[in-house]
Amino acid sequence: DENEAMTDKNAQARTWGDGAVAPAAGDSDVLQLWMRLLASTTQIENEVRKRLVDRFGISLARFDYLSQLSRVNAAMRMVDLSRLMRIVGGNLTQITEELEKEGWVKHDNSHENYLLWNVRLTPAGRAGFDEIAVEPERWIRERFAGFDSDAVHDLSAKLVDLRAHGRAAHRATD
Repeated sequence: DENEAMTDKNAQARTWGDGAVAPAAGDSDVLQLWMRLLASTTQIENEVRKRLVDRFGISLARFDYLSQLSRVNAAMRMVDLSRLMRIVGGNLTQITEELEKEGWVKHDNSHENYLLWNVRLTPAGRAGFDEIAVEPERWIRERFAGFDSDAVHDLSAKLVDLRAHGRAAHRATD
């Protein structure tokens, strides 16, 4: 029976210490790796999200928005910001309007289409973000404290390779 098979499979599921479901013993190495990457990423993201709210009263989406603008250190079109952040336009507009009311960003509304607006950090936004940004970097460093610089470099290089392979595979299927 299919329900019994699912129950048996669920009964075999293990969890890691954080409650995430660990791969089953018969899963392939690649599937196990993917599940570990996903669980690790989710765990770190959730921790950073919670700490940002607790410490600064700011969402991860707002932090990401400010971070993207900080990196370019210039005005950016909303459509480009949307692509980098991978969020829907309505949410981006809401974040922009909230941050503008708080004096952190400024946008021109020279176009009817909000996606063509140019948005930039204000001096107050730059100073505020620079103050906030130090702590999340420290939190991430804490999470990777057990890795020496060679291990960080090697893992980063492997993930770059993985992304490049994924992009190539995607282009091949188009």
